[in-house]
Amino acid sequence: MIDTVHQLRCTGCSQRVTQREARSNFRCADCGELFEVEYPAWSSTSVAVHAPALVHANGSHYELPNGLGAPSLPTQPRTWMPNASALRWLWKERRHSALPIDQSGVWRFRELLPILENPNDAVTLREGNTPLLGMPRCAQAAGMERLLAKHQGMNPTGSFKDTGMTAALSVARERGFEWVACASTGNTSAAMAAYAARAGLRCLVLIPEGKIAWGKLSQAMDYGALTCQLRTDFDGCVRVLAEVVEHYPIYLLNSVNPYRLEGQKTPALEMAEEMEWNVPDHVIVPGGNLANCSALGKGFQEMKHLGLTRTVPSISVVQAAGANPLYTSMQTSAGRELTPVHADTRASAIRIGSPASWRKAVRILEQTGGFCEQVSEAEIAIAKAEIGREGVGCEPASAVTLAGLKKLVKDGRVKPSENVVLLLTGHTLKDSEYTIEFHRGNLLSEGEARGYESKIAPLRSEMPVLDASADAVLRVLAAGVS
Repeated sequence: MIDTVHQLRCTGCSQRVTQREARSNFRCADCGELFEVEYPAWSSTSVAVHAPALVHANGSHYELPNGLGAPSLPTQPRTWMPNASALRWLWKERRHSALPIDQSGVWRFRELLPILENPNDAVTLREGNTPLLGMPRCAQAAGMERLLAKHQGMNPTGSFKDTGMTAALSVARERGFEWVACASTGNTSAAMAAYAARAGLRCLVLIPEGKIAWGKLSQAMDYGALTCQLRTDFDGCVRVLAEVVEHYPIYLLNSVNPYRLEGQKTPALEMAEEMEWNVPDHVIVPGGNLANCSALGKGFQEMKHLGLTRTVPSISVVQAAGANPLYTSMQTSAGRELTPVHADTRASAIRIGSPASWRKAVRILEQTGGFCEQVSEAEIAIAKAEIGREGVGCEPASAVTLAGLKKLVKDGRVKPSENVVLLLTGHTLKDSEYTIEFHRGNLLSEGEARGYESKIAPLRSEMPVLDASADAVLRVLAAGVS
């Protein structure tokens, strides 16, 4: 039944297959490109949703306002055609529910990701529902009148990956897989291991030896993952895993899996809901494997198509200069070709030289009028510290958004009066060593810091060692106040 509700469309040649017809590596058998989830009933201007999605887990129905239609019985396979007001009302109503599926910031919007036979079987850790925070000091630093940040680091395992993992791993369990797997720079492995443990599935993690922040690696190990360090980089881990899934019944959960993106599009819905069903002028996203950019774009585009919002924001991607394959592609070939790079950045979450979803990202940049920018290691470190001064902790990869915004404003590509949202993808505790080294003054080399000393110095927090006396503390306090 679920195959009649959604299908997978190749982003290269537009061939369509069911989820069971897709190859284990989620690439098109004809052209080798990636798939995305498509909902045929959405070809009309109204949204079609399965009636069972409108039923409580206990069997009771939601009552809809007069004139908005009524759901079919859960045993009937036909679709139900509500208007946008009905969906907005329903999603708000679910906030009062105590059901796990309604407390999830992903599955609360399940009408827009009908990928399961029974949504009540979703594997959830109450992901999503992350805060949209005002950032006045960062706005001043970037030359903006106002600035918001969507902090995806407040998810259960500390990163945006949870929103995609709840969706894709739920599909894996529904299809009967016992094993799931991913290659990871850290956040994906933490999310997959947590959700696999929750679902009672076994999981395999491949990571590049010595290149993962310990905070992330410890999560995967704590959740019981079979974690293998390979003597290669992230892209090498991806290649090895692609061979493994061809020889073993294991479900691939890297971002090539299109169901990951269905979950990762839901922060777009949260943003719109938090802004009273308006959207920002601009959303800025870190650029690693580039699936998040395309997922958010898909979410905003679907909302506009279904009449939930009236516009789509520009979506821009910012990469570290040491891991900048998309930036280089846009500069040299307008995004037509991508040459892998040897990725080298301390922002380990985006240390990816051959991003799988680069074509999807280029398409979103073109369709939304967004940009791709690169920033240096010093610019990342400064931006991370500035975000920290807001009382908001993010991992280094998240900070590229603020660093990139500064350049976009300076160049006139973003106006100071625009409403901009930075997507913070991970929590500061994901890479606490980075933060400590910055404040100790050991993070950047002399060459990397050259020219930025005056900006770095006031952002560093010292930690003096004192005698155990009140006088010693009072002297330091007086010096700090004066």
